[in-house]
Amino acid sequence: MTTKGIAPNPPRIRVGDEFELTFHDLLVNGQGVGRLGSLAVFCWGPLPQERALVRITTLKARYAVATQLRLLSGSPHRVVPFCAAFGTCGGCQVQHMSYPAQLSWKREVVHNALRRIGGLHGIDVRNVLPSPRSRRYRNKVALVVGGGGEQSPPGLGFFRQRTHELVEIESCPILVPELDEIVGRLHSLRLEERLGALYRVARHFVARASAAIGESVLSITTDRESPEIARVAAHLLERLPRVRGIANSFDPASANAVMGREQRTLAGATTIEETIAGVRYRVSPESFFQVNPGVVAKIFALMRGGLAQPRKIVDLYCGAGTFSLYFAAAGSTVLGIEENPAAVREAEANAELNGLQDRVKFEAARVEEAVERPEIAARLREAEILFLDPPRKGSDEATLGAIVRARVPNIWYLSCDPATLARDLKFLTSNGYSVGIVQPFDMFPQTGHVETLVTLYCNAREIQAAVETAFADTPPPEWPDDDQSSPTEYPDFVIRES
Repeated sequence: MTTKGIAPNPPRIRVGDEFELTFHDLLVNGQGVGRLGSLAVFCWGPLPQERALVRITTLKARYAVATQLRLLSGSPHRVVPFCAAFGTCGGCQVQHMSYPAQLSWKREVVHNALRRIGGLHGIDVRNVLPSPRSRRYRNKVALVVGGGGEQSPPGLGFFRQRTHELVEIESCPILVPELDEIVGRLHSLRLEERLGALYRVARHFVARASAAIGESVLSITTDRESPEIARVAAHLLERLPRVRGIANSFDPASANAVMGREQRTLAGATTIEETIAGVRYRVSPESFFQVNPGVVAKIFALMRGGLAQPRKIVDLYCGAGTFSLYFAAAGSTVLGIEENPAAVREAEANAELNGLQDRVKFEAARVEEAVERPEIAARLREAEILFLDPPRKGSDEATLGAIVRARVPNIWYLSCDPATLARDLKFLTSNGYSVGIVQPFDMFPQTGHVETLVTLYCNAREIQAAVETAFADTPPPEWPDDDQSSPTEYPDFVIRES
C-alpha cells in the first residue's frame, strides 16, 4: 500500500506499508524524523525539509522505523557523500549534509537538549566552532578483523551501524593520511601467506598517528598473548612505512572491548609524541587521548584568558591529563582524578616530560568516591575552578552534590553528550549555579557528535568576571581549509520542534 496524503489519523499501519513523508527533524544517529499522524517515523537517509517514499520495517506503539525507497524532493543542504561506504559503514551519520549545515544543526541539538531536558530557557548557545579540517582529522583508528575462511583471508573494516556486521574498507577519508595509508596496506597484506596466521588470530588493529612527528604506532588485539604475531612483527613493521612500532594487546575485558588489559611491545617503539599549545604528550594506541588535536587546541585557546593568572583547579575525569597538563603549563596548580590507573600513569609520565610534576598531582580513584574523602573535599573547597570532562553518561548526583556543597566558584564542564550535559546542568542550576557561556565545538565532523564547553559560576564575582570576560573574547569561527562551502555566513538551517 502506498499513501500520498496522510490524514491526521491514518488508517491502520502495517509493516511493509509504503508512505510519502515529509521529514522535519534529524536525530544524532542520522535518522530523519517524520510523522504519520501522531506516530513518529525514523528513517536513515532523509534530511529535514525533504520528502521521501519510505517503507515501514518496524512498528512499535509510539514510533515506527522505515527504509527510504526514493527521495522525492531534496534539501538545499544536501551534498553528495565523499565516501563510498557512507550509508553502510556506521562511522559517519551526516556526510550527505553540507558542513555549514552540520554546524547549524549541532547548535540546535545542544540548544534543544538544554531546553527540553535541562529546562534551561533563554540560554544563548554560541555558533559551533568548526574543526580545522572537516575531513582527514582523526588521528586514531580501530579496525575490526572478521570473517574469512580456509580459502579466503579475514575481512578488515568497521561495523555497520548498530550491528556487528562487518563493512570492509580499504580507505577512510576521515582518517589523517598516515593512518589511511596504514589501512590500505593492512588490507593488501592480508593476502601475504607469511602474515596469514596473524590475521586469523587478530580481533582489532588499532593505530594512532602524530601530526608533530608524522609517524604512527600499531597495536594488534588478540584474545591471548599471540606467538603468531610475535614471530612476524618485525617483518610486518618493515612493510608499514612510518610506523614506529608494533604491540600485542591481549586479554580483553569483554567480547566488545577493542583493547586488551595487557600490552607487549613486539617490534620498535610503541609510543609517539604529540604537541598541542606547546604541551608535549607521549601517547600509544591505547592512550586516553583526543582524536582531533586541532579542536583541542581551540578549546585550550578559549580557556586561555581564564588562566591569565595562576588558579587552583580540580580536574575530574581527567583521563591521561590532557587538560590538567595545559592548566599546569599555564601556571595553575591542579589535582586530577581518574579511575583508570593506566591513564593516571600516563598522565604522571607526561607531567614529568613537561617538567610540571610540581604543579599537578593525579589520583587513581572513582570520582564519585574520591569527592567524599575529606582531603579531596578540602581541595574542592579551595578550588577556584572545577573542570570536569565526564564520559558520555555524564556525571552523577554524588559528584555534583559534592561540588555544590563545596561551592566551587567556577565550573568548566566539557561534555560529549548534550542530553547528559543538560541533565547535569539542571541539577547544578537548581542548586545555586548560573550558566555563563555555552560554546559547542565540532570535534567529530560528519558525525552526530558535538562537544560542548559550559561555564557556570557561583558566589565569586571577581573570579567569575575575569573568567567570563576571557571567554567572551572568542574570535569568530574560522572556516575549514578543506571545505568548499561559502565562508561568509552560516545558512539558515532551523530544526523545527517535533
